Amino acid sequence: MVDIYIIDLFVIGLLLLMVTLGSGWIARLPLSFALIYLVVGILLGPYAFGLIQFRRDDVFNAEVLEKITELVVIISVFSCGLKIVRPLRLGTWGITARLIVFLMPISILALAVVGKLFLGMNWGEAILLGAILAPTDPVLASEVQLTDINDQDELRFGLTSEGGLNDALAFPFVYFGIHALKDDNWGNWLKEWIAVDLIWAIAAGIVMGFVVAKSIVWIEKRIQKRRRADELMEDFIAISTILITYSLTEMVNGYGFLAVFVAGLVVQRSYRNPEKPLAQLEFVEQLEKLLEVGTILLLGSILLFQPMLNYATQSLLVIILLLFIIRPVGVWISTIGKRPVESHRRTFHPGTKWLIGWFGIRGVGSLYYLAYAFGNGLKGEAAEQIAWITYTTIVASVIIHGISATPLMKWYERNIANKVKSNTPTTIDEFE
Repeated sequence: MVDIYIIDLFVIGLLLLMVTLGSGWIARLPLSFALIYLVVGILLGPYAFGLIQFRRDDVFNAEVLEKITELVVIISVFSCGLKIVRPLRLGTWGITARLIVFLMPISILALAVVGKLFLGMNWGEAILLGAILAPTDPVLASEVQLTDINDQDELRFGLTSEGGLNDALAFPFVYFGIHALKDDNWGNWLKEWIAVDLIWAIAAGIVMGFVVAKSIVWIEKRIQKRRRADELMEDFIAISTILITYSLTEMVNGYGFLAVFVAGLVVQRSYRNPEKPLAQLEFVEQLEKLLEVGTILLLGSILLFQPMLNYATQSLLVIILLLFIIRPVGVWISTIGKRPVESHRRTFHPGTKWLIGWFGIRGVGSLYYLAYAFGNGLKGEAAEQIAWITYTTIVASVIIHGISATPLMKWYERNIANKVKSNTPTTIDEFE
């Protein structure tokens, strides 16, 4: 009898071949790659062929899920940083600042209120649910993010920079929820949370991302002048930058996701030859897409009908409120008075605001936060409730956003983006 592992390898190889050769057709359809991976993952799970046996409630498997999603996210946020060439000034990053500083807390608080008032959670569980589901995913949102470094579209820039940076404010609230689960007397740990998990971890992430990336680039330039690295191996510098930056930042209790995003920004600006970061970006994106396949396959394989049905009403409430009310309304509030980069308009185009509000895609990032919470105190009935609401919300996002992304972005390009593109700066020099 053939080993199931060998069959899994065959199926994954066949899937990669099919989506690669069919990518030209798939890109034109109201269909995302993630949706295809999800369906295949379900077929490989216990309700169909049973080729992937991955139980979420198993401690070892929960840790494996955490590590896999962690790797995918750090690669994705580095990719986000590499794509952005705008100068680091508040004027050109205004939309990002609003989405992080205003929209993120609004989303977390609103979801926490839903959890407390309608889902029977205590405040610690409710805030943890909000922190898990509030961030826009940097992995699955790639179809609506910047396509290359010359793309300065305000919608794509906003979603790309938000996806890369939202962990800076999401992770502190994940810690907040975990602290509250362990001790419901907030006074015992609130000051430490503010000092360590909020102020120190964010500051350390920014500083470490800049310092480590600058140091690696400096070392590389000095060595490359004496003897060039093998061309086949050169793109691995990007992976080493990601891993070294992330690990060193975590060692000093900083936010590694934030540091890796900053490192991507630094690397993008550190080479006179623009082909260097472009080559790294291409390699990193290919690796990100490969890891995305495995992660979404795992998600599909762990979905179980009965638990999803048990929490279906609660999940549906969260999905409707989050995707159709909390995120869109939060974006409108956050962008009040915001003037777009293109100076001929005094306010954001309503269509742009609406699309930023709509594309609050949930995915791999939420899976990581959930798996992290499993390993740090989330257990029992609360774990089941938060887990299945999270899984169902991600599935709904993959389906809804996967189907709507292509037609909506085509509509946006045709009716909004093309009308302002001729008046929008297209290079760094023009921005400056």
